[in-house]
Amino acid sequence: MLILASVSPRRRDLLARLDLPFKVVASRVDEGALRGRPEPIARRLAAAKARAVAAERPDAIILAADTVVAHRGTLLGKPRDADEAQAMLQRLRGRVHRVVTAVAVLPPGRRRPLIDHATTYVTIRRYTDADIAASIARGDPFDKAGAYAIQDERLAPVARYHAPPGPPVSRPVGSGGQGCYCNVMGLPLWTAMRLLERAGLDITHISAVDLLPQCAKCPLAP
Repeated sequence: MLILASVSPRRRDLLARLDLPFKVVASRVDEGALRGRPEPIARRLAAAKARAVAAERPDAIILAADTVVAHRGTLLGKPRDADEAQAMLQRLRGRVHRVVTAVAVLPPGRRRPLIDHATTYVTIRRYTDADIAASIARGDPFDKAGAYAIQDERLAPVARYHAPPGPPVSRPVGSGGQGCYCNVMGLPLWTAMRLLERAGLDITHISAVDLLPQCAKCPLAP
């Protein structure tokens, strides 16, 4: 049995692309205040989520993930209210920031999860204050790190994204991109697939055509 230790609908939909049967179990890990470098924080929280669910289901393979948005030394989690969502969206507007998603896979019988992470640099478009207000009124920012979703067609927040290192590319977000699109959504699929394979799952039937269109040009692809 494969268990996704997250109630995020985006992670659930992404994992479903792998055509593997799985169940969803909430991890109930307190993410708390985010301070420090995004990579170790994301990895620590992903591992904690995997271990928390494994304590309840030691017979299952647990997959957990954690996404951290970082801008100029400040880590942005999920906004707690409308004021915080507005502040985050205004802060990111027209600027480049970093999105880190760590993936942890804990097979039965292991004490330490298999962990890896992906990093993508994202440039946000210059949306208006009215765009921000409309997004908040719809309730869109409140379950998302950084208060936005790359796949949000109404706010359409992302101008472009790219992999580190290197300068931003001029390719629009819908045309494939140079970074990991799924990472910004909350679950880098190629990273998850490699960890699941190491955990003993057969993923040989999965190819890029089964994933999102952006996955074919992802720098994490084999």
